[in-house]
Amino acid sequence: MNNKKRNTVYIISMLISVAIAAWGILGSKSFENAANALMKAVTVNMGWLYLIAMLTFVVFALIVAFSKYGNIKLGPDDSKPEYSTLSWFGMLFGAGMGIGLVFYGVAEPMAHFVAPIESIKAGSADAANFAMRASFMHWGIHPWANYSIIGLGLAYFQFRKNKPGLISTLFIPLVGEEKVNGPIGKTIDIFAVIATIAGVATSLGMGTLQINSGLTHLFNIPNNQMTWLIIIVIIAVIYIWTAVSGIDKGINLISNINLVLAGTVLLVSFIVGPKILMLNSFTSGIGAYLNNFFTDSLAINPFGKNDWLLGWRIFYWAWWLAWAPFVGTFIARISKGRTVREFILGVSVAPAFASIVWFSVFGPLGLNLAQKMPFDKVKELAANSELALFKVFAEYPMGTFLSIVTVVLLCTFFITSANSATFVLSMLSQDGDLNPASSKKLVWGVLQAVIAYALLLSGGLKALQTASVAAAFPFIFIMLLICVAIIKAFRTEKL
Repeated sequence: MNNKKRNTVYIISMLISVAIAAWGILGSKSFENAANALMKAVTVNMGWLYLIAMLTFVVFALIVAFSKYGNIKLGPDDSKPEYSTLSWFGMLFGAGMGIGLVFYGVAEPMAHFVAPIESIKAGSADAANFAMRASFMHWGIHPWANYSIIGLGLAYFQFRKNKPGLISTLFIPLVGEEKVNGPIGKTIDIFAVIATIAGVATSLGMGTLQINSGLTHLFNIPNNQMTWLIIIVIIAVIYIWTAVSGIDKGINLISNINLVLAGTVLLVSFIVGPKILMLNSFTSGIGAYLNNFFTDSLAINPFGKNDWLLGWRIFYWAWWLAWAPFVGTFIARISKGRTVREFILGVSVAPAFASIVWFSVFGPLGLNLAQKMPFDKVKELAANSELALFKVFAEYPMGTFLSIVTVVLLCTFFITSANSATFVLSMLSQDGDLNPASSKKLVWGVLQAVIAYALLLSGGLKALQTASVAAAFPFIFIMLLICVAIIKAFRTEKL
């Protein structure tokens, strides 16, 4: 692939990213209206398709893992994994969820508790059980199986077939290499870059708000635009430095720190929290999750309201699809030498279980208080997502310690997501190069920080999240085609 294509993807995606940011800042109201209209059109009319597609990815991933193709190496037959299993898990977990788990661990179950689906009474024991089951579904195997589709295809083509690490590469079995190197391939790669930068910039903004809320709660540091700027600048310097340092030195180090901090917060929260309630919630939640797995995966009310479904499940499924190009590309990059079975189980099942454990601790931590507080107070807490975790910690022993460690954890998760995204954006805009130029990482790293801060100033973060989710709708079709391409490629293997 020549420099012309490389520059085309880089320049066009850069211009579109800047244009979207400018629209979000200068015309935040019209941007928000357009994003909401697009989102409504996509989710209301195509909610059924999101449900079917995400379940398809789960079934596809598990069938492939336990099929004869499960023994195929993602690389030459004699290749070995580049990273230890623990480091590999830390990097993929930090890139794929990270900040979202900290942000929603307490807040989401409380939100479902105060506003469950229409058939359940808000604030009841049934609402609490539903809150846990819904959280398990949203953060369980569905998002990770979705990530594994792109990750598996890319790792296979990159390391076993020596093809560029680009989303467009996955279409070679379907349309041929010549068309992939033409306008079709460029369009797919540009689209992947836009989806990545929009999704990550939104998460960086969310992370900034929660870090500032934690600092305000702990040290009375003002929650304002200047503090946001200071937080973003400090963290941007670190994540750009770690991205430029490369995966081995920078990204791997921060990911390992993440695991230690996340484990500390989880363990201490379990020790000081309502342990029996947590264990019962885990046990009951797992049972309800597995027992209702297919029903919940396809649950949409054809004759009644779907407000909760559209606002939560369909939104989440669209959000995970929007993140698939970025997370899939990064996971592929760190997975050389693993077998297809090891890859799918490591990417889909292990992180899903870790997410369920996380919600089994933090969900009851909040719900335990919610059942004892006035309902209006619970609603107020659930509405303030970035502060909910710190407010809940304040009601337990070692609350200040937990809040301080959580602020540090938010920073390291923030850095992990951002440096992984910087690395991926540089790869996607440099012909899939596994070790892209530092200059590219610097440009994309700075642009992510600028977009995140600019949209915080304009109040356009929610609108950007909505826009990126709606714009990711075509990825349903792209990823379904990738499933076909993977099987077509695997069939050429001599097993």
